Amino acid sequence: MDTLSPMILLYENGYKALARSNGGDDLGHVVLELQGKIGRVGKGDLDVKVSFADRNDSIGDLGRSFNHMVQQLHESREKIERLHRTQMSRAEHLATLGELAAGLAHEIRNPLAGIAGVIEIVGRDLPTTSPAFAVVKDVRLEIARIDRILGDLLQAAHPHLTLVCPSDLNTTVEHAVVLARLQVLSRPITIKLFKDPNLPNVEHDVDQIHQLLLNLLLNAVQAIDGEGEIRVEVSLLKDVAAVAVIDTGRGIAPELLPNIFHPFYTTKRTGTGLGLSLARRIAEAHHARIEVTSEVGKGTTFVVILPLQQARTRQNCGTNCITRNNSKHTSGTTRTRPFR
Repeated sequence: MDTLSPMILLYENGYKALARSNGGDDLGHVVLELQGKIGRVGKGDLDVKVSFADRNDSIGDLGRSFNHMVQQLHESREKIERLHRTQMSRAEHLATLGELAAGLAHEIRNPLAGIAGVIEIVGRDLPTTSPAFAVVKDVRLEIARIDRILGDLLQAAHPHLTLVCPSDLNTTVEHAVVLARLQVLSRPITIKLFKDPNLPNVEHDVDQIHQLLLNLLLNAVQAIDGEGEIRVEVSLLKDVAAVAVIDTGRGIAPELLPNIFHPFYTTKRTGTGLGLSLARRIAEAHHARIEVTSEVGKGTTFVVILPLQQARTRQNCGTNCITRNNSKHTSGTTRTRPFR
């Protein structure tokens, strides 16, 4: 038996109540009013109320139930409209920020390349015993850091096309770990990798998943003060592949977890707030999800859940590859529940 809608149930219960009434003309009046008000609700008028709700009988119960239902519909519609306005405003704000960021990135990158070239020449001409030699090295590092930030801004404003092919996910993860280890050579941080030899090829864009994992790894590195450990675990779970990045860092407060994937949101002094946002966008392009658990003072676990095969709903690219446009993506792939 099909489930009846609240409106149909209200109509049915109303007629039963009216059938038990001996109101005569009064009964007809109630039926006509109820029918008229229901018609107005059906056209979208949620400000209606029936006049017989103050009666102390079954008809009054019907009237109060009707008015309460309409009031709930009215409040729900207002809430949806508020959320819609908020989302539209946020989308317009992010679009404007994206255009501005892309323009600034291009304007800054050109002179930055010139500065980098001059510093390279100066560095070659300086003797290694010169006090300025160490300064030149620091300048190079800062230029590289600025260039990475500009790259993040450009990627956020103009995402690349996704090229999904069957590839060895273990190798993709290993390459990201190798680069992350270079970032901690002078720090007491250990990055351990645990690959799954039984994992079949996983359809993914190697460059983008590499970038996603590198973002998570660098985020984990920045979360560790002093000595610490980062574990990267690759595993096969039924029909999906999982990559867990587990750190022993500061952890994330529960009230901050819902915000960490928002563009430009960051709790770090030098962060752009784009690393995790880009990671989520890449995950969405792969029909994947990122799950997060964290405990303040103990560390954080990010888990990327990837389907082994991607849906063949996009343009074919060669025999085994598909392309996907990342300019539009949906939200809601971020979970904050434990990894199983």
